[in-house]
Amino acid sequence: MIVLQPVLEVSAPSGFALWPVAGIEPYDFLPLSGALAPVEVGTAVMSIAAHNDVAPAADDHPSRPADPLAAFLHGLLTMEDLVASGGLRVTDTASGITLLPGCCNGLEERRDWFDVLDGDGWASFGHDPSPLAERHGDAVRLTVDADRDDSPAIELTTGELRRLLTGAERDLTEFLRLAAAWTARHLPSHAARVSSALARALLLPAPDSSRAQAVRPGPPTHEPPSDAVPVEGDYCPGSEEAKTSQISGIRAATVRGGSS
Repeated sequence: MIVLQPVLEVSAPSGFALWPVAGIEPYDFLPLSGALAPVEVGTAVMSIAAHNDVAPAADDHPSRPADPLAAFLHGLLTMEDLVASGGLRVTDTASGITLLPGCCNGLEERRDWFDVLDGDGWASFGHDPSPLAERHGDAVRLTVDADRDDSPAIELTTGELRRLLTGAERDLTEFLRLAAAWTARHLPSHAARVSSALARALLLPAPDSSRAQAVRPGPPTHEPPSDAVPVEGDYCPGSEEAKTSQISGIRAATVRGGSS
């Protein structure tokens, strides 16, 4: 069986204490869906905020607030182009082969998968590793690492891939609805703006607030005190130039055009 999941790269800023999060190792992948526990939703919100917690280049950008919570959310709430590091994870349960998104790939780029089905017939998804998807007639070959001659691969039909991609969109929509309910309880002063920003980061419509309230988000908590430990996000082990490229939406394809 082939399983495809939207996954988020976890960022765990040192000393984070602004709201409850799960003990997931940094750079591990968290599958996003409507089945997450409250601490997992908190981990996802923390990670997306950290992915966008960078100093903006524009001189007219609003300055970072002094309040630790507002400071941590500042990039998420004020940046024009948002990122959500991660992508789509594909697992062949029969062979045990798993294709993971590479570094500097994001969920906001998942539309590239449809290029495989309806466009050029191929797409790449980051580097180190360098996953590659190629269409050959009615079949799709998913190479785990195109930089390796002996890379394992997963094969499936175009119809199966389209069905799996539709399921991934459903998972993200259900996660966003769950996250909206979570923010209403955990970040009431910022709930509407955070929910809207999460939707923008995931390229989804903002969730209906009435439906979000109906989702079980876990017990309410208070926002942290103003003396909580502030953090700076640093989610990708790359240069400042690479991070700036991500924020601006200028992504260099790993395999496209022969580069890596």
